[in-house]
Amino acid sequence: MSGGLMLKSLSRETGLSISAEQAQRLSEKHAKAYDRLKGQIIALPGAVELLESLSQDKFKWCIASSGGVDTVKINLKALNLDFDDINVISRDDVKYGKPDPDLFLAAAHKMDVPIEECLVIGDAIWDMLAARRCKATGIGLLSGGYDIGELERAGALRVYEDPLDLLNHLDEIASRP
Repeated sequence: MSGGLMLKSLSRETGLSISAEQAQRLSEKHAKAYDRLKGQIIALPGAVELLESLSQDKFKWCIASSGGVDTVKINLKALNLDFDDINVISRDDVKYGKPDPDLFLAAAHKMDVPIEECLVIGDAIWDMLAARRCKATGIGLLSGGYDIGELERAGALRVYEDPLDLLNHLDEIASRP
């Protein structure tokens, strides 16, 4: 979920109005808290192996994140990846975050692949909604707190426990390049 969408949801749930100034302060506090906790962030089971396998098998892939560049760099460190060595699209690169499809359209463009040929792997309904809106195929992971039904209703073609489970079933969703 993008920060803007999170604040809209928070406002809707609490009934409180959040000013632009408050939104900016919340965003800054979130970024600082995330930075403080960066040492605790670890890769999901099989995530590193999945990306290595995709690269080895010559699949094009890109990290498309609702987080800003600083957040993305923290997450990439957990995956043993360097920001400058891979395709990355962050929230800083697009006008709108998920559930708008901008991130995934930008990723497809960066990889020079038609969006209709892309698989979007995500763990939130916002990922699946954004994938559906740009005509990519959504693949869900159960690591984001949503259940199978929620991810499927949002558009996931298949749902897997985690990246390791996806890696073990990659033949179900991906044709070799």
